[in-house]
Amino acid sequence: MSRRVPLALLALALAACGSQSDLAPVAGASLPPAPYGRSDPPTANELLALDSQGAPERNVELRRESEEREDDPFDLPPEG
Repeated sequence: MSRRVPLALLALALAACGSQSDLAPVAGASLPPAPYGRSDPPTANELLALDSQGAPERNVELRRESEEREDDPFDLPPEG
């Protein structure tokens, strides 16, 4: 048990020190082929960009001030 904790901390520390360079395919691999109707393949940044379904915009108006709560028929006192 005492050996597992330092190894876990070491693994966590190594995982946290990533590089900040541009993304590139692994050596010997290539990006996916171009989609139908497109002549050039998408770049790594284009593949990572979220579409509107992946990151939808918030369309609900947040409450700006406190409002009186409506009566809740299921808000019952505890039985006891």
